[in-house]
Amino acid sequence: MTLRRTKIVATLGPASSSAERIEALIRAGMNVARLNFSHGTHDEHRERARLVREIAANLGVHVALLGDLQGPKIRIARFKEGKIHLEVGDRFRLSTTHPLDEGTQEVVGIDYPALVTDCRPGDELLLDDGRIVLVIDAIARGEAICTVTAGGYLSNHKGINRRGGGLSASALTDKDRADIVLAAELEMEYVAVSFPRDARDMDLARKLLRDAESQAWLVAKIERAEAVADEAALDGLIDASDAVMVARGDLGVEIGDAELVGIQKTIIAHARRKNKTVITATQMMESMINSPLPTRAEVSDVANAALDNTDAVMLSGETAAGDFPVEAVAAMHRVCLGAEKHPTSQRSGHRLHMSFERCDETIALSAMYAANHFPGVTAVISLTESGYTPLIMSRIRSHLPIFALSPNRQTLGRVSLMRGVHSIEFNPAHLPSSDVNQRAIEALLQRGHVKPGDWVIITKGDVYNSRGGTNSMKLLQVSEQIV
Repeated sequence: MTLRRTKIVATLGPASSSAERIEALIRAGMNVARLNFSHGTHDEHRERARLVREIAANLGVHVALLGDLQGPKIRIARFKEGKIHLEVGDRFRLSTTHPLDEGTQEVVGIDYPALVTDCRPGDELLLDDGRIVLVIDAIARGEAICTVTAGGYLSNHKGINRRGGGLSASALTDKDRADIVLAAELEMEYVAVSFPRDARDMDLARKLLRDAESQAWLVAKIERAEAVADEAALDGLIDASDAVMVARGDLGVEIGDAELVGIQKTIIAHARRKNKTVITATQMMESMINSPLPTRAEVSDVANAALDNTDAVMLSGETAAGDFPVEAVAAMHRVCLGAEKHPTSQRSGHRLHMSFERCDETIALSAMYAANHFPGVTAVISLTESGYTPLIMSRIRSHLPIFALSPNRQTLGRVSLMRGVHSIEFNPAHLPSSDVNQRAIEALLQRGHVKPGDWVIITKGDVYNSRGGTNSMKLLQVSEQIV
C-alpha cells in the first residue's frame, strides 16, 4: 500500500456540504477540511463540522478541521447594476462617502475609510486579485481619484490591495473574534489568521483562542507584502505561529507575480527549518472548478510544491463551489503520489550540521536518519501525546511513513496536516510496559502497513501522558512476538 506524504486540504462549501459528498472527498484523499469563515453562517459551519467528524469516525480515519478567519479583507461596496466595465484610461473614484449600494460607472463606495489616508498619489491599487489596476491621481474629499491602467468587468464586493502592501487594517476584526469562539466550540485542530502583519497579530489570536479554551494550533496566512519584506519579518511571523500558509492570491497581488515563486520556496524552506508545518494554497487546480481534469501547468504547480516538501496543498473554490470537487481531490492525490516517487523527495540534509535543542527533538531526528539509512526499515512509529515528535520527524525528507499513535483525539486530527504522518488511535497507559512495543507493531500489522521480517523504529517516552516526554528509540524486527 502506497501512502501519500503530501496532505490535502479541501475547502467545504455549497458544492461539498452533503454527507455523500463529504464522504466522497474523504475517500478521495482529503486530510483536512477547511471551513472558510468568509462565507456561510455559524450554523452551516457547525453542520459541516459535525458531518466531517461523524463520517471520518465511521470510516476509521482522522480528518482535521481548519477554521479560516476572514480578516480585514478590504472591498469595494455594490453597484446599482451589479457590475460595470472599466476601460484603460477611464477615470474612476473610490469613495468613503458614496452610498454603499449606489455604485456607478464613475464611483463606488468602499468599506475601509482609512484607504484615503493610507494611500498617496502614484500608488497602484489592485482590485479583484489584480484583474483591475488603478493608479491614484489624487486624494480629495474622502475619495481616491484614479485612472484605470488595466480594465475589465468589476462587480460587487471585490477586494482591494495596494501594490507593495502597507494598508493599516487590523488583522483581527470583531467578526474574527466571534469566529474564534466558534472554532473553540467545534474543537478545531487549526485556526488560520488572515493578513497578519507581524508576531503581535498572532500573539493576540493565540490569547483569544486560549481565552475561549481552545488548544487549536495557529496558522499564519502569509499574504501581506510586509510579511515577506525581509527575512527578519518572515521569521518573526513564522516563530509566532504553529503553521504557515503560502496564501498566493493576495500575496501575489501585493508583491507581483514575478516574485511569487521565489517567495513561495523561501517560505516553505524557512517554515520547515523552524519545525513548522506549511500549506501551499490558491489556484492550485482552479481550472477544475469547471473541468474534470487539471491543466498541465496546474499539475506542475502541485508537483513542484510537493517536491519542495510542503506539508500540504490546498483546494479552495475547486471543492467549495466547483462542478468537480471529488475529482479535484483525486487529481491532487494522484499528482502528489507521482511527485513523491522522485528521488529528490526522499533525500534530506535537514539540520545535518546543527545542534539539537531538546531531548524529544534529538530522538525524532535520530530516528528518521536511522530509518533512512538502515535497509529494511518500512515504518517509523511515534507514541505521542501532543504530536510534537512526529512533527519534528516529518521535517526530514523520507520515503518512509511515520505513524503517530496517540490516545488524544485532537492530536490524531492535528497530525493530519503533517507531511508523511498517519494517525492511529492507541492508548498504552493501561498496558504493561513489556507489551507496548508488541501492541504498537500489531496495530500496523492489522492494517497491512508492515509484514513479518520488516524493520520498524519506535520512539516513546517513559511516561506516556507527558508532553515532550519522548526519550527513547528502538529498532525492532517485526515477528510473531516482539520483546
